[in-house]
Amino acid sequence: MSLTSQQKYWRKRIFILTWLAYAGFYFGRKNLSVTWSSMEVDLGLDNSDYASIIFVNSLIYTIGQFLNGYLSDKFGPRKIVSIGLFLAATVNFFLGMSFSIGIIVFLIALNGYGQSTGWSGLIKNMTPWYRSNERGIVMSWWSTCYVTGGFLATVFATYVAFDMDFMSELTWRRGFIFPSIVLIAIAFIYLLFTRNSPKSIDLPVIIEAKYNLSDDGKPNNIKLLKILIKNKALWIYSSCYMILKMTRYAFLFWLPIYLEKGLSYNVNEAGYISSVYELIGFFGVILAGYASDKLFNSKRFSTVSLMMIGLAVVCLIHPYMVSFGKIGVILSIALIGIATYGPDSLICTAGSMDVGGKKGAGMAAGIINGMGSIGQMFSGFIVVAINEAYGWDNLFNFFVVMAFTGGVLASLKWNFKSPEKHQ
Repeated sequence: MSLTSQQKYWRKRIFILTWLAYAGFYFGRKNLSVTWSSMEVDLGLDNSDYASIIFVNSLIYTIGQFLNGYLSDKFGPRKIVSIGLFLAATVNFFLGMSFSIGIIVFLIALNGYGQSTGWSGLIKNMTPWYRSNERGIVMSWWSTCYVTGGFLATVFATYVAFDMDFMSELTWRRGFIFPSIVLIAIAFIYLLFTRNSPKSIDLPVIIEAKYNLSDDGKPNNIKLLKILIKNKALWIYSSCYMILKMTRYAFLFWLPIYLEKGLSYNVNEAGYISSVYELIGFFGVILAGYASDKLFNSKRFSTVSLMMIGLAVVCLIHPYMVSFGKIGVILSIALIGIATYGPDSLICTAGSMDVGGKKGAGMAAGIINGMGSIGQMFSGFIVVAINEAYGWDNLFNFFVVMAFTGGVLASLKWNFKSPEKHQ
């Protein structure tokens, strides 16, 4: 069935607004890794403090993922995501005013909760507008929100914290204050202009619900949860995503520090070169989406499996690329970005939508991203432990083993495909 002009208009509008919202979240997330080296010196902190801060942030983020997936399905994503955006903006402003580790940890925890409303809520927001046979491509372009958002946030935080002349006496604190201003503007835009579904503005529905759970058409969340937790595809996605998110957040939080301390780059070089991970990771997102829809007929697991094995290969060769200087490092970081972001985006967007369907997309995304956040939660301690005991090169060997394991797991559901029907 063809779409009406109003449906087409609103699909584009929701795409843009949800893309902007999640890209915005990164302005309140990436600034910590960029400013940490300066915070260490100013506040007398060390890498163990950093690992603990990441753990607290990730713990609250993980809990929030499970909770906010349910809340987005129950109360609608517009309300839940807006609360998260405003909370993250407020917390980041006050992080720029903080002088003690205790206050920083408390604010980072609040930021973790605000950030946790974003993914499951925005996946829920997108699901009613796009059919399963177009999600691979559509969501690959949509997933550039967290690649592009992360890149822009890294560059912006580096500039305002270290290169901008305005309010120079605040130094690294500007890396929190100015991103909070960007985030509050995005919060207002999202709240005012987005809507939850075609039904909420009296448009015809675009997809049928995957699960018919009640006579009045409203989902029974307990029944839905029971159905989801029995789905093997959900748990394989969750396991793969735990590995990917552990790896991705190790790079997001530690790559500038590795470049500065491990390879002796200055703070500006480390900040800008680390942004290549996300900048080129953009192409991995697009590649994964087109491959899953065009080459594998919307079978996501096949693409995930191949790209995770590719990630194992590029992590294996990274220590050898360092000998070629900055060009070799940049090329290696770019390849790791492609091989990380491709399967990462596919699992947590089209994969979550396929497993959860229209009514359960928020909950499925919350479970998958929540399980992934467990990997994120421990990534800081893993980085510190392996680096201090065996050095940076062996950290990459650890990623080789993890990525290969994920590739094998994904291959177990090679032919899985969403059973949803389209209008």
